[in-house]
Amino acid sequence: MGKITGSQAIVRCLEDEGVKTIFGYPGGAVIDLFDALMDSNLVNVLVRHEQGAVHAADALARVSGEVGVAILTSGPGATNGVTGIATAYMDSIPLVVLTGQVPRPLIGNDAFQEVDIVGITRPCTKHNYLVSRHEDLIPTIREAFHIARTGRPGPVLVDLPKDLVGCTIDYPEKKPIRIQSYQPTYEPHSRQIAKAAKLILKAEKPVLYVGGGVILSDANKELTELATRLNIPVTMTLMGLGAFPGTHDLSLGMLGMHGGYTANMAVAECDLLIAVGARFDDRVTGKLEDFATNAKIIHIDIDPTSISKNVRVDIPIVADCRHALTALNTWFENNTSFKATERGDLHTPWIELLNKWTKQHPVTYRDNGTIIKPQYVIEKLDELTGGNAIITTEVGQNQMWAAQFYKFNYPRHFVTSGGLGTMGFGLPAAIGAQMAFPEKTVIDIAGDGSIQMNIQELATARQYNCPVKIAILNNSYLGMVRQWQELFYNKRYASTVMDITPDFVELAKAFGAVGLRALTKDEVVPVIEEALATDNTVIMDFKIEKEEGVYPMVPAGKPNTEMLLV
Repeated sequence: MGKITGSQAIVRCLEDEGVKTIFGYPGGAVIDLFDALMDSNLVNVLVRHEQGAVHAADALARVSGEVGVAILTSGPGATNGVTGIATAYMDSIPLVVLTGQVPRPLIGNDAFQEVDIVGITRPCTKHNYLVSRHEDLIPTIREAFHIARTGRPGPVLVDLPKDLVGCTIDYPEKKPIRIQSYQPTYEPHSRQIAKAAKLILKAEKPVLYVGGGVILSDANKELTELATRLNIPVTMTLMGLGAFPGTHDLSLGMLGMHGGYTANMAVAECDLLIAVGARFDDRVTGKLEDFATNAKIIHIDIDPTSISKNVRVDIPIVADCRHALTALNTWFENNTSFKATERGDLHTPWIELLNKWTKQHPVTYRDNGTIIKPQYVIEKLDELTGGNAIITTEVGQNQMWAAQFYKFNYPRHFVTSGGLGTMGFGLPAAIGAQMAFPEKTVIDIAGDGSIQMNIQELATARQYNCPVKIAILNNSYLGMVRQWQELFYNKRYASTVMDITPDFVELAKAFGAVGLRALTKDEVVPVIEEALATDNTVIMDFKIEKEEGVYPMVPAGKPNTEMLLV
């Protein structure tokens, strides 16, 4: 095809990698790249802030399983995206972030809008590059996609000097990528699988503890097969919700700081904990010394550095979750000492005990008449969407109520910032999810504080006809911090009272969206029904109980058995 510009080559490379939609914000260092996008079939989404671009690309990756792509300019454009990159890194989301850089001769001279974004993002990317030679431009981007999507996924940043993007090059032939120092292990060791299977057979009180790795590896079917074959209850991390059907009889829901009583007690009392695609995060374990003290632990994860990092395990299995679960299911299918059809009574006393705990201590709330309870709003969103919506969240109480009261039956339908806990994530994430699946209902469950972090993305939603629905649980507080202040700081509400908040209904109208409000419980269902029937971006402003808390709650530093209940 002869010589083409670096920017044209980048666009062609993105198309070759299967990219359909990118999110970005232009600037001088990437103006050539945005110009080249005008001649491509890629959907180029102009966000209103670079953080929004990365969050939207992140969410597209989470719901589709593809690599998300964001393009940011140099200097402040790149640094504005760092929070989004760190969010994706903590949750192992495959992204390629292309950042503009000043021309190579100016690097290190404090040029206009120059920043060392490679140095800044080194701790929060899976890998990053500063391209220094024109012949490395396309091979580097191809390698970035390979690293982002393989092994434990993650964000990869490629910094592009402006003179390289503007030069002319030959488009190189695509070759298989092999990086000697990077060879992820996908297949489990057969001896470890056999050890794990035999240990599972001996267990009387087993629990499957499931994280986001199951969703990232598309292993939900294999997980469900194993759980139902062996009658093993399943508890999920925040990132693992949807990996196992939330309405299934074996589902214990979420565990950890705001997990259910039954889930936390099951882990405390089990004799075998089978961890799949989870990293024993502190919000899950509580006080480490008291976590699963009665249990042998099997840990399946593709990242060997995650195994025995926080909690010592008895049987480590380094492998892709789907491959490992497939191998376990095959072992039980083929082993003559075990026939699934003859083991339907497995763990019956254990399951009966768990059911008893659930009846005694359900995840619930106190309903007090006409005042809107946030949990009620979530229950009605679940009911009126048939549990089929893609739910994104902001961070805080809204996030935990969504995790507790929306029953996620499908993977890739819950999009939330887990590891980093990024306020402002939900709205741009909803846009990214809606761009990936235009036919789906996408709802951002938000608080009145966190929604304001990236509320400018309402303009993006409107420009690209994204009919996302935003359910604001409005209590005029920074609710989660306020709850801690109520419980542990004698109700000294330091900097958590939101005396001035926008009129969200009028704000929606200002962006050309629809604004609805519910002041009493009776108004909740009509507002949701109207929002779901509206072909436009909609803000639903629910005036909720001002000092409602998220329960159960495990105080920081306490074991998970010491829960504060409703």
